[in-house]
Amino acid sequence: MAGRTAALTRFARRERFDLAVAHGSTDQPPAARAAGTPQVTMFDYEYAAGMHHLNGRLATRVLVPAAIPEGALAPYGMRPPRLVRYRGLKEEYYLRDHDLDVAGVRGELGLDPGLITAVVRPPPEVTLYHRGLSTDLFASTLQRLIDERERVQTVVLPRTAEQRAELEGRPVIVPGRPVDGPSLVAAADLVVSAGGTMNREAAALGVPAYTPFAGRLGAVDTRLIAEGRMVRLGDPGDLAIEARSAGESPSLRDPEHLVDLILGVAGTRVSGS
Repeated sequence: MAGRTAALTRFARRERFDLAVAHGSTDQPPAARAAGTPQVTMFDYEYAAGMHHLNGRLATRVLVPAAIPEGALAPYGMRPPRLVRYRGLKEEYYLRDHDLDVAGVRGELGLDPGLITAVVRPPPEVTLYHRGLSTDLFASTLQRLIDERERVQTVVLPRTAEQRAELEGRPVIVPGRPVDGPSLVAAADLVVSAGGTMNREAAALGVPAYTPFAGRLGAVDTRLIAEGRMVRLGDPGDLAIEARSAGESPSLRDPEHLVDLILGVAGTRVSGS
């Protein structure tokens, strides 16, 4: 982190940017402060304490979903007016104008339209907030999907080379290169992700989402579960493995609202750097 931050600081000082914006970065807030650049920090999981104690004090503005209560962020030095809470999910904003290509991703991965499609994302084992937590539930959930391979095609998106190696020889589809994630989610009948973003994309697009996340659930996921837009897996049997019926078009949000909140701090140089 120290090396990345130092390199980013040199770059920012040389280029003299008007604004820095990041979602969940540990490098950009200190680099922006050192370069005198206004910085907007965004995140949607309030329990990454190490990151937030740093970012909460260095950012010019902090943008989070309204589901996260102010009281949960005060210990990190995040308070209004620097703290701004917006309605909904970040995914509901950036998916508004995303050009979904369901047919394209199905063709690219060779998906059979006659089979149920499950999209699976392994745990973020390399992250501090997940390190040391059990992955047994995820493994048994993946095995249940594999056991149903006569009627289910399972697409697995590994995070690391080690995870990819563990999937070799198993009857799952592992893309050989990056694919359009939102289009893949839109093509799925169900999504199982031990992280956050892909499940929230599924919730935004009306696709059944399941989380076997073994850590402490944040306020955003807690609300989605309460609203019935996400299910927390306690057992592989909780999965409803069935074809998704066509529902109403998702109600997505105008991204200009978030852009206005971000640009509201532009032009204000950071003093004391």
